[in-house]
Amino acid sequence: MQLSDLGQRICILGPSNSGKSTLAEAIARKCGFPVVHLDRLYHAPGTDWEPRPADEFVALHDAAIAGERWIMDGNYSRCMPQRFRRATGLIFLDVSMPLSLLRYFRRTLFEPERRGALEGRRDSIKWTMIHHIAVTTPRNRERNLATFHQADLPKIRLGSARDINACYRRWGLQR
Repeated sequence: MQLSDLGQRICILGPSNSGKSTLAEAIARKCGFPVVHLDRLYHAPGTDWEPRPADEFVALHDAAIAGERWIMDGNYSRCMPQRFRRATGLIFLDVSMPLSLLRYFRRTLFEPERRGALEGRRDSIKWTMIHHIAVTTPRNRERNLATFHQADLPKIRLGSARDINACYRRWGLQR
């Protein structure tokens, strides 16, 4: 599949720390799309990842998907129906839990200016996040995979770091 096959409104789904934000920014640079990091819409800026009120997040989400062109990274299943109605393509990063954990520690400890981070905050290691990556995400994998397969959109599943790296090369993306 070519990047152009995914259209001009692309959703990137996958577990935490799978590389969604990095891929979104690489595609945005190549295609000139605005990038939308759902974590930034869901969490209040300048906080330690504290959620906004639900209605505020949904309003921000719905305003973002109204655009004609975008690349959006994040899951947030409560808003998937309206997001998928506007999307023209999907990318699912289906990486392993150990890789997600490794990336979480690496980005938190060594990448203070990482892509998709909250404005005005430096990440810190959190037990709740470790639990989310190690326990919650694997339990939700089959549901998320089913959602991806059921979507009637052009889509691509990248099941490993090797697949993701090959996709970067094939599409001529720069990290």
